[in-house]
Amino acid sequence: MQAKKYLGQHWLRDLPSLEAMCDAARVSAGDEIFEIGPGMGDLTAQLMARDTNIFALEFDPEAVKYLSQQFALQWDVCLHVEQGDIRKFNFSALPNQYKIVANIPYYLTANLLRILTESKHKPAIAALLVQKEVAERVAAKPGHMSAVSVISQFYYEVSVGQVIPAKLFLPPPKVDSQILILKKRGKVLFEDVDQKSFFRLVIIGFANRRKTLLNSLSSGLNLSKSEIAVLLGMAKINTNARPQELSLNDWHQLFLALK
Repeated sequence: MQAKKYLGQHWLRDLPSLEAMCDAARVSAGDEIFEIGPGMGDLTAQLMARDTNIFALEFDPEAVKYLSQQFALQWDVCLHVEQGDIRKFNFSALPNQYKIVANIPYYLTANLLRILTESKHKPAIAALLVQKEVAERVAAKPGHMSAVSVISQFYYEVSVGQVIPAKLFLPPPKVDSQILILKKRGKVLFEDVDQKSFFRLVIIGFANRRKTLLNSLSSGLNLSKSEIAVLLGMAKINTNARPQELSLNDWHQLFLALK
């Protein structure tokens, strides 16, 4: 089956890399796996080798047909594949404590991260193969944070796994990829915040990364700089600080000060 450029398909057929993805999600016998975009089924085969139950969602009807031929014996036994769009998928239909293992098209990354943070039925762990730059951005530490890293790390313990060189894909993409690991937090990170208001504050703060928080928040919250300076002081944040320098705890303290 030929990869379709308009669908962002890049097949990963390197066995050690596929095993690294399974290891990143701590896949073991009996796990309920949700695979997004199985394509030619190379990752599917490795997941199956670990004695798992797999539900896969594939957008490409040709790929679904191909998979039905490749895994005819396992079809609807330990592997169930549906044709559909992840952006419209109902995550509540998945089993409890499910895991996601997926090599996703680059253009879907932002949408999927948004879905995984907003969904009420989150995976216990997700191992996503994404652009290396994106993986580093989501897993960033204070000094290099972004709105997406703050929001993702609010819900998940975020880390990065193995780097997968572009040359190992067919056809090769223009950039290297990396395994992004999202492990659902055991409990809510900050129980005393309204999440919608908290994320609104974060997004306002990152509205212009080149500006200091003093300027960004003053404009976004429609408060004077002197009022913002008082809030920053209450949160023990330097008035010259920029949003990427703040930790999640800093944002929490700033939210409480504003509240």
